[in-house]
Amino acid sequence: MPELSPPLLIAALAIIAGLAGYALWLWRQVWQRQRQQQALNHQRRERLGEDLHILAGSLLDGQLPMIEGAIRIKVLIDNYDTQLSQDTHSAVFHTLYEATVDVPTHAAWQALSATERNHYRSRFAALEREHGEALRAAAKWLLDQPLG
Repeated sequence: MPELSPPLLIAALAIIAGLAGYALWLWRQVWQRQRQQQALNHQRRERLGEDLHILAGSLLDGQLPMIEGAIRIKVLIDNYDTQLSQDTHSAVFHTLYEATVDVPTHAAWQALSATERNHYRSRFAALEREHGEALRAAAKWLLDQPLG
């Protein structure tokens, strides 16, 4: 193997050191972004947990219609924790969500005739009678969960 001249060896070592420094700088950026993402995920999870407790409490206090509360809780609980969402206590949220998935919302609700709205309201009342106790029990259970 031929010998490298000292200036060439120094240049090669400088290039290697520069590349190693650049790689280290890039990895530090990756680690920083990972820490930021973890912090954002933690904040999101805490916010969702607080929102779930607020919704469950509002549902139990009668400040939130039962069907609307069940739908909102189902959507948030799915985003919060899939295991919690799949718990048997959460089944009523899923049941009511599925039973009302075809109900128009927002502008589409406003566009309905009074007869159509009354039809849906009757359906909501029947669902509340059928699932009201289970829904209240699930909301109480959710309040007892250490969310956040």
